[in-house]
Amino acid sequence: MEDLVIRDADVVDGSGADSYRADVVVDGGRIVSIVKEAAAAGCQRPGAVRELDAEGLVLSPGFIDMHAHSDLALLRDPDHSAKAAQGVTLEVIGQDGLSYAPVDDRTLAEVRRAITGWNGYGDDIDFDWRSVGEYLDRLDRGIAVNAAYLVPQGTVRALVVGWEDREATPAELDRMRRLVAEGLEQGAVGLSSGLTYTPGMYARDGELAELCRVVASYGGYYCPHHRSYGAGALAAYAEMVALTREAGCPLHLAHATMNFGVNRGRAPELLALLDRALDEGADITLDTYPYTPGCTTLAALLPGWASEGGPQEILARLADPAAAERIRHDLEVTGSDGCHGVPVEWETVEISGVTDPALGALVGRTVRQAADLRGETPWATARELLLRDRLGTTVLQHVGHEENVRAIMRHRAHTGGSDGILRGSKPHPRAYGTFPRYLGHYVRELGVLTLEECVARLTGRPAARLRLPDRGLVREGYRADLVLFDPATVAPGATFAEPRRLPEGIPYVLVDGRFVIEDGRRTDVLAGRAVRRTPV
Repeated sequence: MEDLVIRDADVVDGSGADSYRADVVVDGGRIVSIVKEAAAAGCQRPGAVRELDAEGLVLSPGFIDMHAHSDLALLRDPDHSAKAAQGVTLEVIGQDGLSYAPVDDRTLAEVRRAITGWNGYGDDIDFDWRSVGEYLDRLDRGIAVNAAYLVPQGTVRALVVGWEDREATPAELDRMRRLVAEGLEQGAVGLSSGLTYTPGMYARDGELAELCRVVASYGGYYCPHHRSYGAGALAAYAEMVALTREAGCPLHLAHATMNFGVNRGRAPELLALLDRALDEGADITLDTYPYTPGCTTLAALLPGWASEGGPQEILARLADPAAAERIRHDLEVTGSDGCHGVPVEWETVEISGVTDPALGALVGRTVRQAADLRGETPWATARELLLRDRLGTTVLQHVGHEENVRAIMRHRAHTGGSDGILRGSKPHPRAYGTFPRYLGHYVRELGVLTLEECVARLTGRPAARLRLPDRGLVREGYRADLVLFDPATVAPGATFAEPRRLPEGIPYVLVDGRFVIEDGRRTDVLAGRAVRRTPV
């Protein structure tokens, strides 16, 4: 007897092909048999220790979140229903060039402070690793869902060069190449950058290209948060396409949006750029989240010069009246590189989370609303937040455009990613709702994608980018990372008002053949592990 047979499921297999009815048999963490139209054919039906009636449900591969910020959440929160309840069975972490390996003691402390707004400071975490391999080994002790890791270029630069705005010396570049190679040898699937975040933004294209050559030699891919999503966005995309083509490295564009007023309706220009490169042989994919607002830290909006030297230097500049006035001018008048070259509109910047509970009353308000409440200028409020919250404030930026979201979503290189930050009192609902929103809103309600197209973008296509030989499809011999959902009811529960509500219509999720969601409830199963790069 096998472990499990899922009977009479409507299988959407992740390839983009039409759905079909089948019994799917799972044993030892893998799909061992698929019997199509078993009931109608009247053939001998497979037996198992457990049978699950899937009548009316779609069975698909588990969803792959191509852009996640669960680097500490996976360790902190064994439940991790934010992702498991959505049907996510694999997250790609180490994003935007900043994460927690490889590090030494100094760099670890600096990175923890720099991305407190993404993951918390981590007082509740035992940071008993320093290398990429050691971090992946830590994940292997048992997590809710699987995780793949990108070597974070900004962290590598902080470790070797520091937080200064200067070119790396030849010796430093050689050491960065070795660290990237070591991370890939230890199991990372590629390299990420955050080119509007320090210190990653200080790397010139030549430095990035050298690191990308290393990545390409190991069969990995480069995932940049490029230099602008606002003014100069198209040039920033073109820069990444040209850089990776020169280096011979596959490119995956992180949260590929066209935001701010300067880019309204301009998604077709981006897609034409990508199509030209694809037609000429470039290897390019991208991910998006199905919402218009973005999410980042308040400190990320600051100009690059103000962030040079790391978190302590940022705080020192904010405390200095002359430096603070220069920062204000760059933010409000010039348009800082941290705010994508666009003068900040404080009425679009909503405070979504703080680390200091005394500031909690400001959560849910825009910076302008909070300033009006306090009878001061928006910059005065923002500056005090940054200082009192020690750079830990997270924000939503309401600067996106629905027509751009839909156009990019339809593109042939598209995959899904939540870019979900799980910290804060009112996080972006994409952290809890991305995948059911794709299936409910954009498939069932709007028809932007067919169900088969959408599932392929959330499963088979990401698995191909990650070069995973046995995930992302419903196939015999493949890992039994599976999700069962009701196509008539699947929907996000999360809203901007209640961002932590769990989705509807996803009653079963399996990781490695074990139920992590059963009858719509989280079990105590921790079947997730680190998914390491497949050797070339």
